[in-house]
Amino acid sequence: KWNEVSYTAQTTPFRHLGFFPDMAPVWSWMRERVAGLDSPECMNLFGYTGVGTLAMATKGVRMVHVDASKKSVEAAKANAKLSGMADAPIRWMTDDAAKFVAREVRRGRRYDGILLDPPKYGRGPEGEVWRLEEDLPKLIADCRKLLDENSRFLFLTVYAVRMSALAIGELLNQVFADLPGKVEVGELGVREEARGLTLPTAIWARWSR
Repeated sequence: KWNEVSYTAQTTPFRHLGFFPDMAPVWSWMRERVAGLDSPECMNLFGYTGVGTLAMATKGVRMVHVDASKKSVEAAKANAKLSGMADAPIRWMTDDAAKFVAREVRRGRRYDGILLDPPKYGRGPEGEVWRLEEDLPKLIADCRKLLDENSRFLFLTVYAVRMSALAIGELLNQVFADLPGKVEVGELGVREEARGLTLPTAIWARWSR
């Protein structure tokens, strides 16, 4: 359980638990960014089992949850039910993230915030291939088109790649150069209880205003 969000823990062949505890500070930060907005709407790309989506939805944020894995989306819906959020205003999309964002751009949609946690490599529901180093710049550029001067954030996390936080920060600096706000970079980690050591897990870059 994280605050108002309940979810199931899993054991998987990939050594995942069905949630990422290192993301907890990110969920809190996103909540702070949209606090006070009238009916904010945000999107969670590569949303996995939906804890980040529910962290926002429990605060009244309308959410769009996108993941290419039907199994992950079903797990996210189950977590919503477990959290008493089965009827929350969440659009559950089993879709290729890049294709979905491109369609939203064509529709003229706008969001207050976007969270994305893309893998190094992945496949969409129709066999679409995702390669982070090749495809991330276009996806970020399309996400920028869904945000405007009144939007509050874009938060990008990247893991298991030979890439620095500075590199993805520079990508955001270029893409968001025409918007007010600031770009920051850093790392996520999990602190070991016994010795207090921090295990690094991912790098991040964010734009916010």
